[in-house]
Amino acid sequence: MKHKILAIALVSALPLVAQAQTSVTMYGMIDASIGVENTDAPGESSRTVVSSGTQSASRLGFRGTEDLGNGLKALFNIEAAVAADTGATNSRLFDRRAVVGLQGAFGTVTVGREYGPIAAVASASDILGQGFYGTNLAAFGTNRLTRRLDNSVNYQSNALNGFTLRAAYGAGERNETTTQDTGDITGVALEYANAGFYIGAGYQNKEDLPSGDSKEYGVGLGYKFGDFEVRGGYLASDPELAGGINNKYEQMNAGVSYGFGANRVYLNYQQQEQEIGDAEGKAITLAYTYTLSKRTNVYASYAKLRNNSTGVFTLAGSGNAIALPATAFGADPQVYNIGVRHSF
Repeated sequence: MKHKILAIALVSALPLVAQAQTSVTMYGMIDASIGVENTDAPGESSRTVVSSGTQSASRLGFRGTEDLGNGLKALFNIEAAVAADTGATNSRLFDRRAVVGLQGAFGTVTVGREYGPIAAVASASDILGQGFYGTNLAAFGTNRLTRRLDNSVNYQSNALNGFTLRAAYGAGERNETTTQDTGDITGVALEYANAGFYIGAGYQNKEDLPSGDSKEYGVGLGYKFGDFEVRGGYLASDPELAGGINNKYEQMNAGVSYGFGANRVYLNYQQQEQEIGDAEGKAITLAYTYTLSKRTNVYASYAKLRNNSTGVFTLAGSGNAIALPATAFGADPQVYNIGVRHSF
């Protein structure tokens, strides 16, 4: 009888043991601001807007790990974009990230919708933290660089003497024909970080057309010393277009920030170039944040972009972009914002 009672007690305790070895966390960020936007396009005037994700994209996510023993862990992460101004979500619910994987002495392997290798280099080399208007996120999009990979298998090594290797393969899941290739994308990045210094480089190749592949490049640098921080990077996309047309896109960023007490000031310069038409756009961003707690800060920012006579570049932020009409060549958009950001 005593053995039966002991057995029942042990079986009843198993879920508690499993629970103790499993960690699931809900997290998120809500960022909202009020601002004044002016596209400078013919026939358009400035407007007052309430925006979501000016400093950081608003989001809601779930992540967790399970200890499998012998240094091996299972992990997952699903993350959705949330619009703080309207409460809306994107058509793909977990569009920011949706992965499951394993982590151990070999590194980390994930499967699903994941950030590509170049995305890590771009993130580490943006002084704005890929927030505020003028961020390097303008380099990602159609016929530009690929930030997230669908249907992907990804590898990240554990840091070794400061070095981290990333590699990825994303299945395009398309049939190869005379007019289209598979859509598969492969990428690799190597990063080094030590004592406030960072350097990284990445390359991605996308099989778009039978006539050739689209190529993407990224290089980044950064250094933090005391209250100062400097970061900069170069991102380029050389897409293969129908008819063998070349339309290389290039972006350069360089910025500095300085913190004093609860305050931090940011200054960033960005230059974008497009091969067709010799289009060029130059942007400047000035931002200020004041920390109220570990989870909450307020901010103010100003950004302006100057296009040349053939340029029609947009001012991109972490959650929004001031897009110009396709025919607004030479327009110079600008934006002012004040807002609050809270993480949980």
